[in-house]
Amino acid sequence: MANTAQAKKRARQAEKSRQHNADLRSKLRTNIKNTIKAIETGNKEAAQAAYTAAVPVIDNMMGKGIIHANKAARHKSRLNGHIKAMA
Repeated sequence: MANTAQAKKRARQAEKSRQHNADLRSKLRTNIKNTIKAIETGNKEAAQAAYTAAVPVIDNMMGKGIIHANKAARHKSRLNGHIKAMA
């Protein structure tokens, strides 16, 4: 447990930051999941629309440091590859 005032404040700030980052990660995962669901339905237009909506969210989370740049690139590449592979 924190003893000094500074340590107590840092503990409060860390918890607030953790909550905020968790909300952002949830938003990222929801957008990725929506894209995957659209791909699984087989509707290429819906999948492309979901992908187009997910890309700025992925890039934004990368810019905020929530995920690494390579992970963002991997998500975008794999989702786009699945969409291109659709008939």
